[in-house]
Amino acid sequence: MAYVINDDCIACGACAAECPCECISEGDGKYVIDADVCADCGSCAAVCPVDAPQAE
Repeated sequence: MAYVINDDCIACGACAAECPCECISEGDGKYVIDADVCADCGSCAAVCPVDAPQAE
């Protein structure tokens, strides 16, 4: 299952910088994950200061 970024996102970019799949991009006020590319590795969740990335 892919990760999704919830509304707690503060758009800091830490998750995008850490993603080995490069599937995280800046959306409208928060970052978003392309579920078709996400490898479900959890790297984004490990670095997020507000726990916004969650396993779907």
